Amino acid sequence: MAKGFRNLNRAKPQNYGIGLLAVVGLVALTYVTMSRTTGMRFSVGGAGEFVKAEKRPMCDLSNRKSDICEADGDVRIIGKDTRMVYVAPPGSVDAQGGESWTIKPYARKWDPGSGARVREVTLKLVHGHGEDRRCSVNHTVPAMVFAVGGWTGNYFHDFVDVLVPLFETAHPFGGEVQFLIANMYPPWMDKYRPFFRKLSRYEIIEYDNDDTVRCFRHVTLGLRCTSAEDFQMEPSKSPHGYTMFDFAKFTRSVFSLERSHPLRVGEQTDKKPRLMIITRAQTRRFMNVEEIVRMAEEVGYEVVVAEGDPDISKFSRIVNSCDVLMGVHGSALTNMVFLPTNSVVIQVVPWGNLDWIAGHYFREPSKQMRLNYLEYSINEEETTLTALYPRDHAVFKDPMSLHPQNADWDTFSRIFLKEQNVKLDVRRFRPFLEHALHILKEQPRE
Repeated sequence: MAKGFRNLNRAKPQNYGIGLLAVVGLVALTYVTMSRTTGMRFSVGGAGEFVKAEKRPMCDLSNRKSDICEADGDVRIIGKDTRMVYVAPPGSVDAQGGESWTIKPYARKWDPGSGARVREVTLKLVHGHGEDRRCSVNHTVPAMVFAVGGWTGNYFHDFVDVLVPLFETAHPFGGEVQFLIANMYPPWMDKYRPFFRKLSRYEIIEYDNDDTVRCFRHVTLGLRCTSAEDFQMEPSKSPHGYTMFDFAKFTRSVFSLERSHPLRVGEQTDKKPRLMIITRAQTRRFMNVEEIVRMAEEVGYEVVVAEGDPDISKFSRIVNSCDVLMGVHGSALTNMVFLPTNSVVIQVVPWGNLDWIAGHYFREPSKQMRLNYLEYSINEEETTLTALYPRDHAVFKDPMSLHPQNADWDTFSRIFLKEQNVKLDVRRFRPFLEHALHILKEQPRE
């Protein structure tokens, strides 16, 4: 009996016998009800204390982007061709067995194309483990099983499908977690290895080639996405309240980037703010880069022209040294994550009523990272589509008729994302660079 009940009985034993029976009955009813509805078990300890057992495995399949399962108990994980996660929950003698969940542990489930290369993994509840699942290796830290296949290799998808949800899922473990990763591609893993090492102190296990029976006390299958939108988080849905600002700070720490704030214009007269112009090698290219550079230097910038670099550690340092980042809509703008807080991002939006795609991928994420965002939409005189289509074509008269909801994605992407380049009107664009200077001058003190 709990201490409070003992004190009451000593004071007036004759008045609490019936009440005590009622309380015991209520506890028993609660135990039965919750055991049936939630899979939780409650027991009364030897000293009369209430002991709460852990929840049985649960899988959340409600998110548009990702499925995730989390389970405590006697966990046995087998990779290679078996691809099973067996879980005997605490108190599994009384637990319901046979339930299973099969998911693709890659954070883009709404897109069938992205999951074509990702194989399924099944989590199954069991009453116990037979001789065929005898532990080969016992691990003392939790396990995370997930895939890095899908659209990885595209710089934007590297972040939105893997690195952002990986941060949301793994960061709470403080490095004390074992990664078992499917669809590993060695060059890709080498590129982002500093990121993985910052989140786990243990050597990565290649899940596709691992037929060892590995035993854990906790497993997470899949990655958590608190937002259904790309490159965004919803702190209200995060168990730890994580934001894209937290992710940006973490990413800067991964690559030991020194600058946390941009240059304050006017306070350091011997320095000019640095502007990075991101060029593109094939599609949506700036056709007049030299002209843009001359104009930017007239405005007062030191200009850096860059296309990107497969050495992300090296390129992140260059981006972090800049105060303003500008580029045509595309995956290279993902590099905004390396900018100091309160820096400026200028997205140049191609012709074709592409405001929706520009906002979805970069406008809202930049704001969540506490960056200042400017958006410049080109007019039809600034697009090279004028050399490919007559002015009375739907490309100019009714661009929306060629968008995916009215035509198809292949037509839309071919015309507006692949065939189009940009010849920036430097006079029309100049006020945007001047406004960025003003933002840097007025940035809040930290």
